[in-house]
Amino acid sequence: MDIEKQIKNLKISKDKIFYQEPMKKHTTFKIGGVAEYLIKIDAIEDLKEILEMSNQNNIPITIIGNGSNLLVLDKGIQGITLMIKLEKVEIKETGETIQITVGAGEKLGKLAQMCLQKEIMGLEELSGIPGTIGGAIRMNAGAHGREMKDIVKTVKCIDYQGKEKEFKKEELEFDYRSSIFKKEKYIITEVTLELQKGQKEKIKAKMEEYATYRKEKQPIEYPSAGSTFKRGADFITAKLIDEAGLKGYTIGDAEVSTKHSGFIINKGEATAKEVLALVKYVQEKVYEKFHKKIELEIEILGEPFEK
Repeated sequence: MDIEKQIKNLKISKDKIFYQEPMKKHTTFKIGGVAEYLIKIDAIEDLKEILEMSNQNNIPITIIGNGSNLLVLDKGIQGITLMIKLEKVEIKETGETIQITVGAGEKLGKLAQMCLQKEIMGLEELSGIPGTIGGAIRMNAGAHGREMKDIVKTVKCIDYQGKEKEFKKEELEFDYRSSIFKKEKYIITEVTLELQKGQKEKIKAKMEEYATYRKEKQPIEYPSAGSTFKRGADFITAKLIDEAGLKGYTIGDAEVSTKHSGFIINKGEATAKEVLALVKYVQEKVYEKFHKKIELEIEILGEPFEK
C-alpha cells in the first residue's frame, strides 16, 4: 500500500495535508507521537474523497476534533488522521425557541460566546468545555448538570462508505459520556441544537460563574485531556483517589493533579507511556482500597494499543 501516492492523487489542497505530524501539537494533553498523515477537513466533498480512497486502498482512518479528550500513544497513529474543521453557524428563530445548526468542527466555547452576544441561552454550563461540537456530541459531554443530549435536536453524519445520514435525538442512544457514535462508525458533520431566547446579563453571569468554578477547581493551567476518569455509578471517583492518598502522585512528568484528583496532568514532557502507567497505578490502588473499578473517560488513539 503506497499511501504517499494515493495522497498525492487527492484533489484536496496540499496545504491541508501534513506528513509525520506531531500529535502533541494537536491535543490539549500536549502528548503523542506523529500521525503518518494528518489532513484538515473543512469540506464534505474532501471527506468523501478521502473515505473513498481509504476504502479502495485499505488505509486506516482516525477521526479527531479539537484533541481535547485524547491521549495519543507515543508511537503515533498509522494511516490517515482526519481533523474535522467543518465550520458553519445558521440561526433560525421560532418564537422563544431558537434552532442553531452548526458544523461539527465549531468549538463549543466559541459558539457559547456567540450565543451570549445574541442573547441565546442553553449553552452556559457547557461553555468551558474545550472541544468541538462533533466531539461533544460523540461523548455526550457535560458539565454542571447539563449534557449535550439536553440541547441537541438532530445530527448529520457520514458513514465510512461515504453515505450521508441524519439522526433524530431519540435515535442517538445518549448515555453518560456515550452515544451511538461511540458504538458505530459515523463521522459527525453537522448538528442542530435547540436553545431558547434569554437575557444577556443572566447568560453572562452564569458563564462567568462556571468559568470561575473551573479556574478554581480544575488544573486548567496545565495540559490535560480534561477529566481522566468517569464518574462511578455510586461513588465520586476523585474522592476515592483522594482518600487512597494519590493526589500529587507522579510517574515521570504525569501527575495526579493536586487541585483535582480526577485529572491527570502533563507537568512538562510527559509521555503517553507515563500517563498510562499512572492510570493503571491509580486504578489498582483504588480497587485495592475500595473494591471499586474506575474507568477512563479519555480516549486513547494510536497503534499498537492493548486494552
